[in-house]
This record gives sequence, C-alpha cells and structure tokens, in this order.
Amino acid sequence: MDGYNFTDRNRRALQAAGDEAAALHHDYIGPEHILLALLRDPDSAAVAVLTALDCDLGGIRTKVHDIVNPGTAAAPAGALRPFTSRVKKVLELTMIAARDDSSSSVGTQHVLVGLLREEKSVAAQVLVNSGISVGAVTAALDGIRLD
Repeated sequence: MDGYNFTDRNRRALQAAGDEAAALHHDYIGPEHILLALLRDPDSAAVAVLTALDCDLGGIRTKVHDIVNPGTAAAPAGALRPFTSRVKKVLELTMIAARDDSSSSVGTQHVLVGLLREEKSVAAQVLVNSGISVGAVTAALDGIRLD
C-alpha cells in the first residue's frame, strides 16, 4: 500500500480517536473510537456523506455510546493508545478503498468505507443498523467535496 497519503483531516480524525478512547476510559483505540472521531468534524467528507444519506449523526454517536461500555483506564487524554487489530484491518481496508477510488490520498470517506467493510466491529454494526452500506456511501460520494 505504499504511496498512499492520509489527508490532514484524516490524520486529525485518527488523533481525535485517541481523545474519544480517553473519554471512554479505554486504553486502546478501536473502530468505534474512529467512527466517533469522524463524526466530530462537520466539514469532513465522511460527515457530508452521512448527511447526504439523511443519517442522524447524534443518533449514531448515541448508539455507539449505548453499546460500548466505559472502561477503567486512567491514562491522561494525551497518552498514546495502541490500535486494536480491528483498527489495523480497518486501515488496510481504507487504503484499498482509496486504491479502488483511484485516489493517491486517503480521505475520511475512505475510512468510512473501511469501517463498513470491517463488518464485525461495533462501528460497522451501528452504521449498518442506521441504513448505511458501502454501496450507499459510494453513490453518495458523487458531487461531495472530498478531503
């Protein structure tokens, strides 16, 4: 997957996933933290896609919080947390989505596709239960400013 660069917005989202993990007192970063971080940026392509699909962003956030139990980690917000194996798979699928899109940069829209393709995660389950699919995301991307 050499040659793929994450956009600045995407890098910020991945950093914000650590803040989401800290807020939930988790000592790891999982796909659910990445989804929560994506929802934070109203100007991202991922949010634009979800909005175009008439998703209730607050409802998605609430569903994630309803499923994911707070942990007990007391690490400060700036502490480094490792990615879970599911996140590593999401990132691999994200880069494949960028390649399939003939894009040399990896945007938040590609992360959204990667989250959906890693079907066993809480993030994917929440998105699918909200009526989101890879096909719907791909169709909604037409005409959306990509990041």
